[in-house]
Amino acid sequence: MINLVIGSKGSGKTKWLIEQANTEKDKGNENIVFVDSDNDQIYSLDYQVRLIDASDFFIDDIKSFIGFIAGILARDFDIGKVYLDGIYNLFDINKDNIQELVDGLNKLSKECEADMYLGLNWTKEDVPESLDVEIFETKELYK
Repeated sequence: MINLVIGSKGSGKTKWLIEQANTEKDKGNENIVFVDSDNDQIYSLDYQVRLIDASDFFIDDIKSFIGFIAGILARDFDIGKVYLDGIYNLFDINKDNIQELVDGLNKLSKECEADMYLGLNWTKEDVPESLDVEIFETKELYK
């Protein structure tokens, strides 16, 4: 399943994603991966959560990103959750291409049985109704 974690810049998306990754790791049932566009979260994440700085891997569009995530999932069949933060710093994510991104991630999610959480600087109104996603809005998460 694909989950969108949305809110304005500085609204707590990264904080929530980190909290969720650490909480899931504490459950100990599966491996957790946190993909970011930098290494800033290295000290915030549990040492057992695999942090990957995607900016090191020449990702500049949706197809290369989907291939990158596929490679991560292919290497470790025990990954249960993938947290994706700051990806919009690598390539443009907009209303015209979000369906392609979600479709690609959904295929991987179903094939590999891994839930994915994608942080975006969007509002609920920005998300097309046609997307098959669960939405977590930071203003609702931090009341």
